Amino acid sequence: MNDNRDHYCNICGEMKAEGEGIRIISGFICIPCEMEMVKTDVKDAKYPFFIHQMKAIFMEKNA
Repeated sequence: MNDNRDHYCNICGEMKAEGEGIRIISGFICIPCEMEMVKTDVKDAKYPFFIHQMKAIFMEKNA
């Protein structure tokens, strides 16, 4: 983690400041991505992408 508390979103890859998202284990998800994820239906084409990105957070923890 940086001293300035900036984080890269594990979903969109953009840099966000502390407090502009949620931490999950060692990962970070910005608020816009979080909002998009929770409203995405399982039949949506983006759903598998979100699952893949979330798995990456958990796999990084177990590596």
